[in-house]
Amino acid sequence: MGTVTAPWKQLLLNALESNSHLKHSSFFQLATVGYNGRPSNRTVVFRGFQENSDSFQINTDSRSHKIEELKHCPFAEICWYFTDSWEQFRIGGRIDVIDGSNPDTLKIQQREKSWFASSVKSRLQYLGPNPGLPFISEQLNEETSLDPSAGPVGAFCLLVLDPDQVDYLNLKNNQRVKFISTIRSDGMKSWTSEMINP
Repeated sequence: MGTVTAPWKQLLLNALESNSHLKHSSFFQLATVGYNGRPSNRTVVFRGFQENSDSFQINTDSRSHKIEELKHCPFAEICWYFTDSWEQFRIGGRIDVIDGSNPDTLKIQQREKSWFASSVKSRLQYLGPNPGLPFISEQLNEETSLDPSAGPVGAFCLLVLDPDQVDYLNLKNNQRVKFISTIRSDGMKSWTSEMINP
């Protein structure tokens, strides 16, 4: 499926640029739906857009709760607030979970590329104990090492969020715009936008 450049993407790129001096501007909140139907939210790192698309890349541990939540319900929402420019983006869509067992060669290559784009320190996290399980001090092993040239470990997982709606709020000029995508008859994604009340 092809896509026409999303009209909200330049707003987001501008916000990233104008807030780039703030380390926290690369973090956003990702909400999924828990098994009990309740929201489940956490802060993750923006790992860039997937090549030639408007899809967001997020690295995560395949053993984390969010993976089972996404397999149960693949819809999620990002909430991203930029403190210097007073802009908020709420971005909803479907997440594709790409782990080492994915049968799609292209997706496996994307996972590998994302792995090597991460720092070695970041990659070491995936060799630690299972996230969310009780802490046992004996599990800590300071000597854990990783060959920097080796491919992704089993616990490394790439999440790709394909947005279908974006709610943009600019608190400096008190403007809010809602962007919604549809799939055209030719299979291309098309976006419409509407100014709404803040």
